[in-house]
Amino acid sequence: MPPFLELKHVNVARGENIVLRDINLSVNTGEHIAILGPNGCGKSTLIKTITCECYPIVEDGMDVCIFGRARWDLTELKKRLGVVSTELPGKHTLTTTGRDAVLTGFFSSSTLWPNLMVTDEMRVRADEVLALIDADPLRDKLVGHMSAGQQRRIMIGRALVASSQMLLLDEPSNALDLAAQRDLRELLRHLAQQGTGILLITHHVSDIIPEIERILMMKDGRIAADGPRKSLLTEERLSNLFQTEVRLTERDGFHHAW
Repeated sequence: MPPFLELKHVNVARGENIVLRDINLSVNTGEHIAILGPNGCGKSTLIKTITCECYPIVEDGMDVCIFGRARWDLTELKKRLGVVSTELPGKHTLTTTGRDAVLTGFFSSSTLWPNLMVTDEMRVRADEVLALIDADPLRDKLVGHMSAGQQRRIMIGRALVASSQMLLLDEPSNALDLAAQRDLRELLRHLAQQGTGILLITHHVSDIIPEIERILMMKDGRIAADGPRKSLLTEERLSNLFQTEVRLTERDGFHHAW
C-alpha cells in the first residue's frame, strides 16, 4: 500500500500568521504515531492540513500526498480518513441514535438526512463496527442522551465505518472523566492491535498507548523531534518541550507525567 501521508516543505497560514513552518513528514499506512506538544504549537492545524481543511502556501518544493495521491475529491477522502475530535459533527447528531450516527460516517454528515441512501451493506457494516467498539448497548440510544465517553466511542465508530485504514484523533481524552479516559485507551489499544493505523494528537502523555512506538514533538509550528518513544518520552525531552519541569513514571506500558 502507498504511504498514508507525505508532506514536504509545507507552510500553512491561518489569517495573517504562519502557524506551520517547513513541515516534512512521512507516515506509513497502519502506523501508530503520537504528536505531542503544548497548546498553540500547531498540532490541530496539522490535522486540518491532512484533512484538507487548511491548505499549504504554494511554493517551490512544497508537496502534499495522501494515500499516494496529490489530488482528492474531499467527500471521497473523508471516507478514508477517520477523524475524531472533541466536538460532534453538528447539533443534529444529538437527536440521532448511536447506530445512525455510525452510519453517517459513510456520508460525512451530521445525521441521516432523507436524501441519503443507506444500503443493507452499510447497515451490516455499522453493526460490525458497533460490535468492534463494544457499543451494541448504544445502538438505539440518542447521542444527546449519552455520556461524553459514550459519545466519543460512537464518534470513533463513525470514523471507522467507511474505512479502517487510518484513525486521526485530536485530543480525544478532553472532557472525559478518569473512567472514560481508561475506556478510551483500552478501545484504542484494541483497534491498534487489530491493524488500524492511529495518528494521535495530544498534550497528555498518558494518552499515548503502548502500541504507539513513534513520537513527533511539535513546538512553535515546527516538528522539533521525530523518533522512537524510548528516546523521546524522557523527563529532559518533555521538560524542554513544555518549558516546565516534568517528572515521568511508567506503568504497564503507559507513561504518566506531572
